[in-house]
Amino acid sequence: MTIGARSTQSDKLFSFFLFISIGVNATGLFNEIIEPDAALYAGIAKRMAITNDWVNLYGDGYDWLDKPHFPFWMAAASFKVFGINAFAYKLPAFLFWLCSLRFTWLLARSLFDKGVAQIAVIIYATALHVVISNFDVRAEPYLTCCIAGSIYYMYMADKNGRLVDVLLAAIWMACAIMTKGIFVTVTIGGGFVLYWVFKKEWKQFFNYKWWLLLLFTFVLILPELYCLYIQFDMHPEKVIFGKRNVSGVRFFFWDSQFGRFFNSGPIKGKGDYFFFFHTTIWAFIPWSILFSIAVFKQFNRNFFVPQLQWILYGSAAITFLLFTFSSFQLPHYIIIIFPHFAILTATYLNRVRDEIKRMKNLLLIQSILLGLAGVLLIGLILLYNFRYTYAGAAFVLIVAGFLLTRYRKPILENILIKTVLFSSILYLFLNLFFYPAILRYQSGMMAGKWIQETNAQGPIAIYRNFSYSFEFYAPGIIMQTDDRKKLDPFARGRKVLIYTAKENIKELEAANYSVELLQSFSHFPVSKLDIKFLTNSTRQTQVKEMVLVRVLLPSL
Repeated sequence: MTIGARSTQSDKLFSFFLFISIGVNATGLFNEIIEPDAALYAGIAKRMAITNDWVNLYGDGYDWLDKPHFPFWMAAASFKVFGINAFAYKLPAFLFWLCSLRFTWLLARSLFDKGVAQIAVIIYATALHVVISNFDVRAEPYLTCCIAGSIYYMYMADKNGRLVDVLLAAIWMACAIMTKGIFVTVTIGGGFVLYWVFKKEWKQFFNYKWWLLLLFTFVLILPELYCLYIQFDMHPEKVIFGKRNVSGVRFFFWDSQFGRFFNSGPIKGKGDYFFFFHTTIWAFIPWSILFSIAVFKQFNRNFFVPQLQWILYGSAAITFLLFTFSSFQLPHYIIIIFPHFAILTATYLNRVRDEIKRMKNLLLIQSILLGLAGVLLIGLILLYNFRYTYAGAAFVLIVAGFLLTRYRKPILENILIKTVLFSSILYLFLNLFFYPAILRYQSGMMAGKWIQETNAQGPIAIYRNFSYSFEFYAPGIIMQTDDRKKLDPFARGRKVLIYTAKENIKELEAANYSVELLQSFSHFPVSKLDIKFLTNSTRQTQVKEMVLVRVLLPSL
């Protein structure tokens, strides 16, 4: 009996897969924070927790307007409970991700059946970029949960007409808006609008429930609008994005979302119409090929015969097209519609699971994909020269060989077992071996942790450098400057710890600073890996030396 069928054995197999998938994702909680974005966000939340200022956001030492408050409130609250550390930063996002699994289950079971729900949850939990996002935590775990929750309760409000469902949908929608901005309403409501248009249900546009939903949502985002007004609109003298008279409220409603889409706002990009097509191919691994097949079959079969399920399919399609034609594109944007992708893929697999020939072809595709992944993984292990290199490569080879040669019926169960177990090995390797190894070259983090571990005393500064991880890991609030005229009064007459590049020591000594070298650190921008850094024999030629020094500028 395969997963997706209604049986006790199916439930046990689903529980087994779910336990493994959650456990693998949870290993990311115990890794450190990687630069740039995650470390920046963690530093903003750290300052909020230290100062108890829950209104103003500061990044890079300046007023920070790029993102709304909700994720920072969550992280800062976690810091208050668990202390300022990487685990505390990641924990609330992980809990939201667990909640997104629940909403994926509820949506799939409500719109399809239990079999589709079981498969969809497993697919979503084991997609590559989902696992990465639980290690490299940004806004997406929060946002995905809030979007899925709002869609689910909108569906329940439409189905049952209960006011409580409208309120719950508004709560999740408001949290989504306070995480990313007003554009998320397109992802949440776009599928419903598309379905109503297809079915010519014009009365839905005048249904009081949806107007109440908008009213409740607006009331619930007032804390965000208040914070933006206090920090920016009340202070036209502040220089934001190189300009004065910047309205935080206007930025929230227009420039942060529509401005990026039309490339008319202060934050600009250069769009590529094929960016999210090739991003999906690698980000949704190991399910991306099956997803592509499912999309083709679904559109071929149902596009002109809209069903209620299009509240999900339409949402995914509209969001994907918006991302595609946007001028500002980043790979992690696509994660918010991974539950949609997972449900679509699960629907297809569940529908064709009894077609033996077709399922054998799908099994062959997955086996080839996993075989290639195994080869690449072994190659990376040998190239980087991790500890126990040959033992690790042999282990991967043995496990991959066992999974790929083992055959069992039913075929769908075979596909899921091979894919989930091999993916788990890959993700455990990333979280337990790969990321810890490369993060040793994130010098800002290493310097900040050195200060903590040695209990080095004194004010702390970053000079002529850029390190969000140092700002987070070094204790207290860090002074940052590229201008020695600002550093001089900070360091005059007292001993100061400074994180800087080694070549800046001579400049400080020439300016009459007393400089004591405390520790040096090898640095490489680990979010931008290249083959020379990954290769053990050439790695040292790619790293830069950063230092932590104690300086004193004599009093006048």
